[in-house]
This record gives sequence, C-alpha cells and structure tokens, in this order.
Amino acid sequence: MKVVIVSDLHCNIQGLDLALDAMGDIDELLCLGDAIFEYKFSNEVVTRLIERKAHIIQGNHEEVFLSASGVRARERPGIDQDLVRFLAEQPTRRYLQFGNKRLLLVHSTPWEPRGEYVHPHSTKLRRFAEADADVVLYGHTHCQTVQRFGSVLVINPGSAGDARDSSN
Repeated sequence: MKVVIVSDLHCNIQGLDLALDAMGDIDELLCLGDAIFEYKFSNEVVTRLIERKAHIIQGNHEEVFLSASGVRARERPGIDQDLVRFLAEQPTRRYLQFGNKRLLLVHSTPWEPRGEYVHPHSTKLRRFAEADADVVLYGHTHCQTVQRFGSVLVINPGSAGDARDSSN
C-alpha cells in the first residue's frame, strides 16, 4: 500500500500537483491541514484533495478562515461555498487504520492546547510517543522529519506548498 502525506499546501495548487505527480500511483492520500492560507481560499486545492479522496484534517489556517474573523474572507466572490462547507466538516484530528497500523493525523500537536511549533530537534517531539497510535503524522512547522520514539513513528512531511526546512 502506497500512502502519500501532504501538509501545509497554503493554496498552492502547483505544489500539490507537483507532489502528486512525483508520487505516481497511490492508494491513499493524507492531508495534515493548512490546505488554504489564512484568509485566502483555493477552490482548486480543495477540489483536487476531494478528487483524490484525501483524508483531510483542518489546520490552524482552516480554523481561522472558518472562525468569526473569517466571515468577510468566506464571502468573497468566486469561493465555492460547497467546498467551504466540506472543509468545515473536516476534523482537527483523525485516526486511521491501515492494516495493523493505527495512524493519528494532527496538524500541530496531539496534546492541548494545539498550535505549538514542534521542530525536528525539539525535545518536545518525544511527547508524540504518548499518543495512542503506531504512527503520528503532523505538519505545521513546514520542516520534514521522521523519528521513532519507543514504538511510535513520528512523521512530518514538511510542506508541499511553502517549504521552510531548516535546522531548527
């Protein structure tokens, strides 16, 4: 089974399409949030994720866009309201089961309050091992990492729309 993980697209349809083209045939697509960018919305990105039957969660940018402060942004001409409703129906965390592996999808952290930036060299990354999952997938930092803590594999795919990989 080939599972592809994308995160932090930030309305970048070209970045998403390049990533999908590079991956070739896939079985499952996971999107770890921030498909949109603050008060901008991309009909194209959300449509592509739906077309590819992606498992999607909301990130902090969806939360802002869908909040009371995003009312004016949601009313802009050209925004497909069906796509906005679809995105609003997505959870902020999702458990998936592939074979005998339980995956947890979160945008930032599995613990509350959400929103913390946990970079690849942070000692807080070890806390991801507290999650009830075999694999924890997260985004938010735009920095790639794959690390194992005990029996938990922690993966951040970086960003397909706004890469910021660094040694943070």
